[in-house]
Amino acid sequence: MSDMFDETYEPDLLTLSDEDGNEQEFEIIDSLEIGDDFYYALVPVTDENSLTSDDGDLVILKVVTEDTGEEILATIDDDEEYDKVAALFADKLSEFYEIDGE
Repeated sequence: MSDMFDETYEPDLLTLSDEDGNEQEFEIIDSLEIGDDFYYALVPVTDENSLTSDDGDLVILKVVTEDTGEEILATIDDDEEYDKVAALFADKLSEFYEIDGE
């Protein structure tokens, strides 16, 4: 993982569109591969002066392959799967970021 305080740090940014066509920019904080599944931990970018949102919202999305073969990022609908992945990200990211409840 890159050092966020390094002057040469270039964040991995991703622009996503929701089902209504609204676009939001996110920074990719981390990724996990669990079995055949791949997940991203993202934080919303709020403006040009502040890279990430002040409230520290972490968005976890899963890479899903559509019937057309195209890969998309999707929310995790299964609560058990989400809790498992969120706990793994929390453990992994806690050494770099202050995580609520830690």
